[in-house]
Amino acid sequence: MSTQAERARLALLQGTLDLLILRTLMLGRQHGQGIARSIQETSGDELLVEHGALYPALQRLEDQGWIRAEWGISENNRRARFYSLTGTGRKRLVNETSRWRRLAAAIARVLGPEEARG
Repeated sequence: MSTQAERARLALLQGTLDLLILRTLMLGRQHGQGIARSIQETSGDELLVEHGALYPALQRLEDQGWIRAEWGISENNRRARFYSLTGTGRKRLVNETSRWRRLAAAIARVLGPEEARG
């Protein structure tokens, strides 16, 4: 991907990475690189999760009891930590999803309809 396209990617708002990780893990257990790749692909290549942000977020979510980690073997036959959602994490995902949808709707109301822009 070109440098210009990389710069055009959307920056994650503070707090969104946790939600995106929880949502990704709702689909099943995954290792860190797989989580980052899933977020990037699901967003249509708009969101790029940097490793420097991903792994501290995974550790934070694990410390909070929202995800659990266990060692396993990745698809390329390497040892990797696989993460999965806990029951507490599922509850958190529901609450955070509702909160972010309300926030997005409120922002959309402030921005107004798309056709109103000049």
